[in-house]
Amino acid sequence: MSASVTRPSGPARLRRAARESVSGLPRQFWWLWTSTLINRLGAFVATFLALYLTVERGYSASYAGLVGALYGLGGVISSVGAGVLTDRLGRRPTMLAAQLSTAASVALLGFMEHPVAIAAVACVVGMATNASRPAVQAMMADIVAPEDRVRAFSLNYWAINLGFAVSSTAAGLIAEHGYSVLFLGESALVLVCALVVFWKLPESRPAAGTPAGPDDAAAAPAPVSMLTVLRDGRFMTVVGLNLLLALIFQQAYVSMPVSMGRDGFSSADFGMVIAVNGVLVVLLQIPVTRFIEHRSPALLLVGSALLAGYGFGLTALAGSVAVYALAVTVWTLGEIINSPTQMGLVVRLSPLHGRGRYQGMYALSWSVATLAAPLVGGTVIDHYGADALWAGCAAVGTVAALGYGLLLRSLPGRTGARTGAGEVASSTSGEVTSSGAGEVASSRAGEVAPSATGKTGKGARATVGKPAGGTVGKPADGTARSACSPVPHDVP
Repeated sequence: MSASVTRPSGPARLRRAARESVSGLPRQFWWLWTSTLINRLGAFVATFLALYLTVERGYSASYAGLVGALYGLGGVISSVGAGVLTDRLGRRPTMLAAQLSTAASVALLGFMEHPVAIAAVACVVGMATNASRPAVQAMMADIVAPEDRVRAFSLNYWAINLGFAVSSTAAGLIAEHGYSVLFLGESALVLVCALVVFWKLPESRPAAGTPAGPDDAAAAPAPVSMLTVLRDGRFMTVVGLNLLLALIFQQAYVSMPVSMGRDGFSSADFGMVIAVNGVLVVLLQIPVTRFIEHRSPALLLVGSALLAGYGFGLTALAGSVAVYALAVTVWTLGEIINSPTQMGLVVRLSPLHGRGRYQGMYALSWSVATLAAPLVGGTVIDHYGADALWAGCAAVGTVAALGYGLLLRSLPGRTGARTGAGEVASSTSGEVTSSGAGEVASSRAGEVAPSATGKTGKGARATVGKPAGGTVGKPADGTARSACSPVPHDVP
C-alpha cells in the first residue's frame, strides 16, 4: 500500500516562500532596508513636481520639462562624484551627506516663488537625492554574501515600491489640500532616514589591502579609476541599453502627469494610477521572479524591453483612469522582469574595490535619462501631442530589445572566467549558462560565487537579478537597485 503524499496548501507554500525570502540576512542589511523604506515613504516631490508646476503654479509643460531636466542635471553631476566618494571616503559618510543635503534642499524648494529660483533649487535637489545611490548599492553588496545578494536586493526593491505605492497615493490626496506639506513631509522623513544610517549602520567599505578573491591573496588589488569603467565595453553597453529604457520609464513621472492634467484628470487620479506600479511590484515580484529565474536572460531582457516600450505606447489609447492603469500594468511587468536580470549583470561586472565607481556610472544612466526625458517629453507634447510621445516610447523599446538581443548573442561561447563555483559559459542560443545555481561571474569582479547547493554542474541557466532602482528573486548571487530617485526605480 503506497503512502499518500500530502502537499502543502497554498497559504503554507506562501508562508514558506516568505520565510525563505527573509531568513539568513545580516542585521545591517535590515537597517539599510529600513532606511530605504522610510526614504521612499516620503518620496513625494519628484513624483508630483511636474503636476505641481503645471497645475498648481500654472507653468507650461515646457517649463516643467526644463525644471525636470535641471533636476536630472543635478543627478548627472553627482552620480560620478558620489561614486568616487563612495570608494574613497566610504559608504556611510557619502550616504549621510547626501541625505542631509536632500532634506535641506527639498524643504527649501517648497518655499521658492521665482521661476529661476525654483529651477536652481530643483537642480540642487536632484544632485543631493541622487548622491546616495552608489553608496547604498555598494554597501548592500559589501554586507550581504554573494549567494544572498539577489534576495537582498529584491527585498530592498520591495521596500522601495511599497513605500512608493503608499507615498504616491497619500501624496495625491494631500496635494488636494496644499503642496507645502509634501515638501516638508519629505524633508522630515529623509532626516529620519539619515538618523537610522547614523545610529545603526557602520562603515562597510573593504580595507584597501583586501584581496578581490582567493587567487589574488598575494597581490595588491588593481586600481580602478573612472577610465577603467569607461574602457569596460560590455559594462558600458549594459549602461547604454539601460539609458534607453530609463528614458521610457521616466515618462511616467514627467510626461504622464502632464498628459493626464491636460485631459482633465486630477492629481488624485494620477496618484492612483501611478500607485498601480508600486502595488504590482509588491504583489508580483516574488512569483514573477520564481517563474523567470531559470529562463534565458536574452529572452527576458528582450521581452521586458518590449513590454516597457509598448506599455507606454498603450497610453496613447487611454481615455479613462482604468486604461491608464492598464498601460501602467503592462510596463510594470517589463520593469519587474528587466531589473533583476540587468542589475545582476551590473553587480557581477563591478570589481570589489571599484563598486562605487561602477555603481556611479550605472546611476549616471538614470540621471542622464532624468535630464533628457523631461526635455524630450515636454517638447514633444507641446509641439506634436502626447500620442506622438507614446508612439516614440514604443519605438525606443523596440530598439532596446534589439540591442539586448545583439549583446547576448555576441557573448563568447566560453569566457574562460573561473570562480569557486565553476565557469561562465554562453550557449549558442544566446543564453548565459554556468555552474550550479546559474552564477554569472566576471574575471574583473574578483568574487567567489558559490552555487546555492555548493555543487558545480553544467547546463544550468544563469539567473541575473535587480533595483534596482533591485527587484525580486532568488537566484544564487547578487544584484542591485537604485535606491533614492524619482524613478521607481530606482526604477527606477
